[in-house]
Amino acid sequence: MSADLFASYPSLRDQVVLVTGGGSGIGAAVVEQFALQGARVAFVDLAVECSTGLVANLAPRCPHAPLFVPCDLTHIAALQAAVTEVTGRIGPPRVLVNNAGNDDRHRFEDITPEYWDQRMNVNLRHQFFAAQAVAPGMRTAGGGSIINMSSIAWMVPSPELSVYITAKAAILGMTRSIAHALGSANIRVNCVLPGLIVTDRQRRLWITPEYEAEALGRQCLKRLLLPADVARLLLFLASDDSSAITNQSHIIDGGWI
Repeated sequence: MSADLFASYPSLRDQVVLVTGGGSGIGAAVVEQFALQGARVAFVDLAVECSTGLVANLAPRCPHAPLFVPCDLTHIAALQAAVTEVTGRIGPPRVLVNNAGNDDRHRFEDITPEYWDQRMNVNLRHQFFAAQAVAPGMRTAGGGSIINMSSIAWMVPSPELSVYITAKAAILGMTRSIAHALGSANIRVNCVLPGLIVTDRQRRLWITPEYEAEALGRQCLKRLLLPADVARLLLFLASDDSSAITNQSHIIDGGWI
């Protein structure tokens, strides 16, 4: 669909937006959609090649070329340094999209304490510390929007995703707690729960004809959902149009749940 068919948000123009895991998949769509709105977008990722390619693709199409900062989010000191770098180069983030995660499959019998900790570091821990790192700048600026990415996976549990599901369920509780902690500073905190979103990675690893048929059978909407569908919801939650919305969880799954 043409971008002209969708809403524009003047309040996002020139706003500093930080996206974690922005190099591919849903994250790349989020970077693109915010950049096309005229926001000053920074994103962190480990994947250098696809991230630099995304910047090169968007730079001539957007008012501000996205800023890519390589970062391993499992190292909290590196994450904090990345927020400091972004702040120094383009300003303090007024919007944080805690997108980064990884849904690798795992058997219940094979989970070790080391694997558990590593998966929590990849899917949960960095979201809290990213919010903590951007909060002072948002306070000083008079407010902001933090959007934490969860998943409907914990609502339709799979035996091969028990650690991932635990992390994604925890994000809802974390969101509500942080929303109350930061609300007096006019910082809004919301959570988004996508369903089956067709990314290159999902196509490559998990989406079979059988899984696609099952998803469409369960969804009210009989079409596959794309990363841009999620990104456009995030635009609304980041904009002043949603200035009264916080402490909420928003499902975008085509009616699966």
